[in-house]
Amino acid sequence: MNILVVDDEELIRSVIKEYLNLDGFNVYEAEDGEKAINVVKNNQIDLVIMDIMMPKMDGYTACKEIKKEHDIPFIMLSARSEEYDKLIGFDLGIDDYVTKPFSPKELVARVKAVIKRNGKENTLSLGGIKIDDLAHEVYVDDKLITLTPKEYDLLKYLMENKNIALSRENLLSNIWGYDFYGDDRTVDTHIKTLRARLGKYRDVIKTVRGMGYKIEDKK
Repeated sequence: MNILVVDDEELIRSVIKEYLNLDGFNVYEAEDGEKAINVVKNNQIDLVIMDIMMPKMDGYTACKEIKKEHDIPFIMLSARSEEYDKLIGFDLGIDDYVTKPFSPKELVARVKAVIKRNGKENTLSLGGIKIDDLAHEVYVDDKLITLTPKEYDLLKYLMENKNIALSRENLLSNIWGYDFYGDDRTVDTHIKTLRARLGKYRDVIKTVRGMGYKIEDKK
C-alpha cells in the first residue's frame, strides 16, 4: 500500500516514513503541495498524510486540487489546534486531523483506522501466507514468492473462501471464466504447482474427495 507523506520538514518526513515502513507500507515523499500533486498524478497513492502550513502551496489547497481528480483519504498535520482549522479540513473531506507534536505510533494507528474505514485494506492472510492485493504480491513467512497470474487468482479465491469446499467447476468458472474450454485437470495441475510454491504451507490446501479443494484455517 502506497502512502504519500507531505511536509516541508525533512526530519518529520523521515520519522513518519520509518514508522510506516516498519508496518509494511511503501512511502512516497513531497516537500510541498505542488510536488504532492505531481506525485499523485504519476503514482498509485492510497492515502496522503499532509502538513497544512507549507511553502508554495498549502495543504488545504493541495488537498482540494488532488480531490478534484482522485478519491484518496487524507490525514492532515498541523502545529495549530484551532477548531476552525479542523472544520475547514473536514469540509474538504479530510478523514483525520493530527496536531503536532504527535506520536509516530499513534499516527500509524490512525493511518490503519482510516484505511479500514475507507475499505482500502486489501490484504489476506492465513498462517504464514499473506496476499497484498493492491501490490499483487504474495508472501510466505514475509518472503516474496513468484506466482503465475492464474496461481495468484486461485490462491486469492481459495483464501477469500477459506474453510469452504469449492468444486472444480466452481474454480474453473471463477478463475478461468465460463468460456474456458479446458477440463478439471487444469485445476488439479495449478493446485499442484501452487502447493509446491507454498512450501511448508502446502498442506493448507486440502483435497475434497470427489469434489474439489478448500483452503483450511485451523484456528
